[in-house]
Parts: sequence; structure tokens; C-alpha cells
Amino acid sequence: MAMRAKTTNTKATQPELTSIGVDIGKDVFHIVGFDRDGKVALRRKFKRLALIREFEKLPCCIVGMEACLSAHFVSRQLRALGFKPRIIPAMYVKPFLKGQKNDYNDAEAIAEAAQRPNLKLVKEKTQDQLDLQALHRVRSRLVSRRTASINQIRAFLIEQGIAVRTGANSLRNSLLAILRNREDEISPRMNDLIIGLYEDWLGLDKRIETVTQDIEEISRREKNCQRLMSVPGIGPMISTAVVAAIGTGEAFERGRDFGAWIGLVPRQYSTGGRSILGRISKRGSKYLRTLFIQAAHDILMRPQNWEKFSFGLWLAEAAKRMHRNKLATALANKLSRIAWRILRHSKKFDDALAV
Repeated sequence: MAMRAKTTNTKATQPELTSIGVDIGKDVFHIVGFDRDGKVALRRKFKRLALIREFEKLPCCIVGMEACLSAHFVSRQLRALGFKPRIIPAMYVKPFLKGQKNDYNDAEAIAEAAQRPNLKLVKEKTQDQLDLQALHRVRSRLVSRRTASINQIRAFLIEQGIAVRTGANSLRNSLLAILRNREDEISPRMNDLIIGLYEDWLGLDKRIETVTQDIEEISRREKNCQRLMSVPGIGPMISTAVVAAIGTGEAFERGRDFGAWIGLVPRQYSTGGRSILGRISKRGSKYLRTLFIQAAHDILMRPQNWEKFSFGLWLAEAAKRMHRNKLATALANKLSRIAWRILRHSKKFDDALAV
């Protein structure tokens, strides 16, 4: 007589887990799970495509993962299955790493860190935020390539004894005239190379313009971007970059935390009750820090407008005692804190002052 196989619930056969650490790889994931006693009760690896199938077999619990390229996608997938995903900055995982580096040890350290109640986590990004962030990264890369092309053209011209005034527009307006008037001094091969770089430059200009138009279109539709653009010095680029990075700012308790995350606060070294503050920490998002400092320099170029701003009196007094670069950094910090306040309270700049 044929024996009938027993049907059992797969999840019921799994050990009771309190946290799982996931080491995300390009093709293979390694997971380590802890039980209620803090002991390792699960060690497994599987292919990326088996993510949902494998986690459907596990009991719902806290799942930690390091912040990386696909962490937000994995987090959304696990949240849909009922898990509690936590995206952890890599610097906060490192203290929990034991032994030598390997995938299982990394996953165990992540699982250990995920249990800490006061750990600062990365806010899970929506697909719209990731798309907007991708636009900014593409534009930044294109601008970098354009700058490299311009610098290479200048270098080749200087090798021929031709110096051009600083500024991209100066080079753009005079390049063809230089090549035509110095035809006897510049070899045909060098001429062709420079023309090729100039064509690359024009092509990159068009691509940058297209991506910039996409970003500006989003800033006109997004209400949070419109509110941010009510702040002096903040336009479509900064507003969309901030929204892409932090959404509504829920990951930060106060504006100073956001400024610290950008890296606009002094580096601190304090011991024995003695506090020593140095230069800015430059931690976190270099891209946002650069944008805010550029905005601050833009405001400093127009002192006649300072009295129109709520922080105009502070800015005028600070300008008397601070170096211009230090003043720009302090102003950038103030702008970042104002930006966070506007996002958290959903008010425009003038309204946010009364909150």
C-alpha cells in the first residue's frame, strides 16, 4: 500500500527567529538568523532570484541589511512579505564584525546590529525617489565628463603655446577662431583631436540640458520641491536633490541632524570635559553639501538682498567677523536646517518661520 506523505507547514518547522542579517551580493545572498537566546539559529545562502521563495519559508522578524545599491528594492520586497526591514549604514555594522571578513561573518554582524534599538537607520526610499536620485547622478556624471573634455582641450592648446581665458564660455566662443587663425602652428592631427573633443563637449551639453529639463519638470510638479524653492538660494537642483535624498525628512529628529548628515557641522574631538571643534566633518552626502555651499555663495554675491531675508541681520553681522568661505559654510548649514524644517512641517519658507 502506497504511503501518503505528511503535509507540514514550512514556516512552522523553522526556528523562532528575532533577527536576520542579509549580506546582499550581486548574485548570491547570505543570511544569518538569531534566536531569542541570541544564538545563531540559521545560516543559509541562495541566489538573488530565490529571495522571495526563501523568505516565504521564514517567520516574520527584523531583517537587517547594509545600505547598498539594491537595499531599498530588497527592503520593499521583504516588507510586502510582513518582515521588518532595517537598512543600516555600513559604518555602524563594522563594530559588530567578528573574525575575518567573509559573507557569513558580515551577515552575522548585520543581524547583531539590526537588534540595536537606538541605531540610526537609512530611510527606505520610494521608487520615485530612486528615479529622481538617478537623474541627479547621471547629470553629475555628464557634467564631470564635460569638465574633463574642456580641461583636455585647454591642455592640448597650452602644449601648442595657446592660453585661453578661464571659463567655459570663453573657450567655447574662441575655440574655432583659434583653430582657424593658428592653422599653421597646430598640426592637422592635433586639430582633428581638438575638434573631436569639441564635438563631445557639444553632445554632452545637449544630454545635460535634457536631464536638467527633466529635473526642472519634476520640481514644478512636486509640492515639496515648490516649498523648498521658496528658500533663498534653493532652486530646482537643490530642491529635487533634497527630496530624493531624504523625502520628508523623517529620518532626522531636527535640522541640525540633517546638517550633520551632509557634513556641514564642525568635527568634534572632546575628552575630559574639554570640547574641541575643528573643521567641518565632510561626512555624508558630498553632492548635497556641494549644492548647499554653492547656494550660499550665490546669496553672498548679492549683499543688497540680505535685508529681505529673515536671516539677513545674522548674515550681515557674521560677514564682519568671518572669512568668506567660512561664512558660506555657516550659511549653507543654516539653509540645510531651514530646508529640513520646511519638509517636516510642509510649509513654505515664510510660513515656517512662525512654527
